[in-house]
Amino acid sequence: MAHLEILTGIIALASLGYVVYLIRWIWQQDLGEDKMRSIADAIREGANAFLNRQYRTIGYLALVLTVLLYAAYAVSGNSMLGIQIASSFLFGAICSAVAGFIGMYISVRTNIRVAAVAKQGMGKSLVTALRGGAVSGITIVAMSLLGISILYFIYDTLLHFPIDKIPSLIVGYGFGASFVALFAQLGGGIYTKAADVGADLVGKVEVGIPEDDPRNPAVVADLVGDNVGDCAGRGADLFESTAAENIGAMILGAAVYAALKKANPDLPATAFIGWIMFPLVVRAIGLIATIIGVSFVKSKETDHPMSALNRGYFITSILAAIGFYFTTMWLLNNIWFFYCGLVGILMSIAFVFITQYYTEARYRPVREIAEASKTGHATNIIAGMAVAFECTAIPIITIAVSLWLSYMFGVWSGLENGGLFGTAVATMGMLATCGYILAMDTFGPIVDNAGGIVEMSGAPEEIRKNTDKLDATGNTTKALTKGYAVGSAALAAFLLFSAYLTDVSMLRIEKGMPALLSVDIAKIEVFIGAMFGAMLVFLFSAYAIKAVGKTAQYIITEVRRQFQADSGIMAGTSKPDYAKCVDITTKGALKNMILPGLIAVAGPVLIGIILRAEAVASMLMIGTIVGVIMGLVLNNGGGAWDNAKKYIEAGHLGGKGSDAHKAAVTGDTVGDPFKDTAGPSLHVLVKLLSTLTLALAALFV
Repeated sequence: MAHLEILTGIIALASLGYVVYLIRWIWQQDLGEDKMRSIADAIREGANAFLNRQYRTIGYLALVLTVLLYAAYAVSGNSMLGIQIASSFLFGAICSAVAGFIGMYISVRTNIRVAAVAKQGMGKSLVTALRGGAVSGITIVAMSLLGISILYFIYDTLLHFPIDKIPSLIVGYGFGASFVALFAQLGGGIYTKAADVGADLVGKVEVGIPEDDPRNPAVVADLVGDNVGDCAGRGADLFESTAAENIGAMILGAAVYAALKKANPDLPATAFIGWIMFPLVVRAIGLIATIIGVSFVKSKETDHPMSALNRGYFITSILAAIGFYFTTMWLLNNIWFFYCGLVGILMSIAFVFITQYYTEARYRPVREIAEASKTGHATNIIAGMAVAFECTAIPIITIAVSLWLSYMFGVWSGLENGGLFGTAVATMGMLATCGYILAMDTFGPIVDNAGGIVEMSGAPEEIRKNTDKLDATGNTTKALTKGYAVGSAALAAFLLFSAYLTDVSMLRIEKGMPALLSVDIAKIEVFIGAMFGAMLVFLFSAYAIKAVGKTAQYIITEVRRQFQADSGIMAGTSKPDYAKCVDITTKGALKNMILPGLIAVAGPVLIGIILRAEAVASMLMIGTIVGVIMGLVLNNGGGAWDNAKKYIEAGHLGGKGSDAHKAAVTGDTVGDPFKDTAGPSLHVLVKLLSTLTLALAALFV
């Protein structure tokens, strides 16, 4: 079983080969008429302009932090460890940025093709959009796996480090991925929601024109935002999820490895290598399952689009479970850990359907918000907040049951540290379908853009009906991905918290100090660390939401100015200045993402330096719990508000232009920064806290 990282690296490269096949297939699809292409070109140019500026800003910040990481370790007398952590941090940051860029690059070239083939029917459009999304999903998971495999190979084969020490040396990779993901998700989320709010408030509410009306100067900025927020941003988010959780599970696997090696000194070290490499191998199996699941998605014109997507998801989940069984028996030879993985897979399915229940118009919560809209704006907000708070109960119960079951299965395995490793295996199970989930997420902005292109190009109503169905489904897939991300963040956070305790304990033992086996919140410094963890979540959310409001003010002012300066825009005789709105939103989003991002990074570092390692552990524990619950509130509440508006726009309760519709637009506007900026950014924040403290653990001891 030696050099399993070569096997996982080969599977990652083969998956990227399948991505090339998908890209070639997408490129062969119809590009549509000239008017459609000109609109798609404007979206692509705006998205590229934003991403280039954003990554330049993130690149400067990452370089500065790389130097600071090395300097911090050098000052503490461990410059070699500083080089290892800083270099893996920079490598993780680069891989995360590249993965996000590839996803957006394909997305803004798939949207026009989905719009063009919509005239052939909804089924062909759905397959085209999902394959465009799969490029992003498979690329991100494959690059995450490839990066860790390369680092492991370097430390093991080329530098000959002790096998059980390697996972702790590559934690910087997860931190680098988290760092880029935070700013990519935050900046993209601010951009997309500021443009959306600006376009809706002036276009729909003030002048009464439809969504995606070409007379709205902010409409292109809005369509650009779908890509930079939901493609590049979410891509970086789930890249860091897979990277951080793989490394955290490897650290816990290293603890099991060390215990087995100590108990069996006569056996070669390679006999137990499977415990460390298991997370990488099951991630590779998940990639294979995703490729097969995507290939099986087909849709008849009479099918509901979500049914076709769910079918592919179930195939992926079943194949992942089968692969999990054989991998567990091969590498671990302990059936109890297969049960742990099964718990994670079932939890991911549960989260998909829980999120659908709270965010789809077919179910009670969304319809309650829509009904409340009949009596005004205030009752819409009240009903939406009630749904947002209610939706935390079932997910938290699901997380608690999953953690308890996976921990107990691990304990029943009979191994030392088996309980903690069981929760790590459950996390691996939940993330086994990550590639397919991300494909469904990127499906959302692709079909949203396709609908906008169809609307702005004046295509026949029949084509718009096809893209409208896909757009409504895309809203659901984006919402369920956020729910899935929260669930994975909860499992991962416990995994990474356990990895932090394990890492700190090893460092303390090396210094002749007792291991940190538990966190005593009765200690004053530990209690203070816990309060700071909770406060950090609220403060970060406040600044993220405020950033949307500030940036939206810039775009609202510009849209109003254009309408007032040129009456020909509303008459349809003049073309709005789309580029000006894109530029204003770009500058505003990048300016306003810096403060909340720096708060997220600087807060844990200061707590660790001032209050030390145990206080950091309490900050992680409480910050994770509060962050997960807040993420559920913001994501599902915002998604429910959005689909309540779309339910009314479909002709219910008076339809478009009615008083209920106006109230629903207000609720949707309130929910926008919740579900697309602060909520998704909290998934990253929760994991950033863990990866950052893992990377800096030696400084806190």
